[in-house]
Amino acid sequence: MQILVLNAGSSSLKFAVYDGGRDGLVLQMTGAVSGLPDRPQFRVTGVDGAILAEADWPQAAGGLADALACALDWLAGEGGVSAPAAIGHRIVHGGLAFRAPVRLDDETLHRLEALSPLAPLHQPFNLAAVRAARDRFPNAAQVGCFDTAFHAAQPRLARLYALPRRLTDEGVLAYGFHGLSYDFIAGALRERFGPTCGGRVIVAHLGSGVSLCALAEGQSLATTMGFSALDGPPMATRSGALDPGVLLYLMEAKGMSSSDLTDLLYRRSGLLGVSGESGDVRVLQASGRPEAREALDLFVYRLSREIGGLAAVLGGVDRLVFTAGVGENAAEIRAGVLKACAWLGAELDAEANLAGAETITTPASRLQALVLPTDEQIVIARAARALLQGA
Repeated sequence: MQILVLNAGSSSLKFAVYDGGRDGLVLQMTGAVSGLPDRPQFRVTGVDGAILAEADWPQAAGGLADALACALDWLAGEGGVSAPAAIGHRIVHGGLAFRAPVRLDDETLHRLEALSPLAPLHQPFNLAAVRAARDRFPNAAQVGCFDTAFHAAQPRLARLYALPRRLTDEGVLAYGFHGLSYDFIAGALRERFGPTCGGRVIVAHLGSGVSLCALAEGQSLATTMGFSALDGPPMATRSGALDPGVLLYLMEAKGMSSSDLTDLLYRRSGLLGVSGESGDVRVLQASGRPEAREALDLFVYRLSREIGGLAAVLGGVDRLVFTAGVGENAAEIRAGVLKACAWLGAELDAEANLAGAETITTPASRLQALVLPTDEQIVIARAARALLQGA
C-alpha cells in the first residue's frame, strides 16, 4: 500500500513516497522540484541519501501546474508509484471548521477554496496539487492535513484580537501555522519524556517561514503566527509583526495598494529587506556587509523577545527546541538566542552546539535546549494511513 505525500508551494513542490503496509510506514523516497518558475530543478533521494534522479527541468518552467504534471508523470513512471492507495496533502488553512485530517471531496474542496483569502500565497497552490493528483490518480483517496489544526484547541484569549466582535464572529482570529511541524515535535517529545512531553516547552520552527509555539504537555497554548503567516519574528522575505500604523502610512502617504503591500510584506521584507542582500541565513553569515550583520542581529533579538512572551504564557520554560532548516543548522543563531535566554537559566554548551548535538546546553543549565529535526511529511502520511484504515 503506497502513500504519496505532496507539499505544494508557489516556488517549490516537495513529495515523499511511503510503503504503508501492515508493519507501519516505511519511507521509500523523497523529492522536490525547486526554483519555480524560472529555473526548475528536479531531485529525488532514496532512504540512504543516494540520489535517484537529478536534472534541470525546463519542461516545468511554466510554474506549479507544469511542475505537478511532470512530477506526477515521473512518479507514475520511473518512480514506480502507479496506483497509490492515498495521497496526503499539506493544506495551510483549515479555518474554523477543519480541525483534523479529512478526505478531500468536491464539497470539502469548495469550502477550502473559500478560505483562500486568508492564505492567498499558500492555499491556492495547496489545492492545485489536490486537483492535479486527483486527475492523475483518480482511484487514490485524497487526504488533507491542516497547518492550523494543531492550534485549534488553544484558549480563546490566545486567539482573540481586540476588534469589534462581529469581525471575530466572522473568523478574524489568530489561527497559527506550522502545526504539522509542531505536531511532529510534540510526538518526538512524548516518545522521549512520556505523557508530559517535556513539560513547558517552546518550539522554534526556524525556516524560510518562522514561528514559535508554547507547548504545555504537548498541547499548543500560544503561537507567534496569527491570522496570517506574516505575524511573529522576521522571516526570510516576510516582515514579521508590524505596527498596523505602518500599513496605514504606506497606503495613505505612499499610495500603495493591497497588492503592493502583499508583495512588500511577503516577498521583499524580512532578512532580505533589512540586509538588502538575501533572505538566506547562510548567505548573510558569509557576508561581510554591516547590513547583513544587522539583519541577523535583528532576527536573534526578535526571536528572544517572542520567547519572553511565550515564557510568560507558560509560567516558565523547561525546554527550548530548535527545528526546521535554520533551527537545525545555524549554530550561530542558536547561540545568540540562548545567550539572550540566560535569564531563563539557559547555559550554552558551545562545543555541543557547533557539533550539531541534540542537546546543546550544559548539564547544569536549568533550561534544556534541544535540536530536533522535524518531519511534516510523515505526519501527513500517518494521517492518510489512519483514514484509509478507518481510524
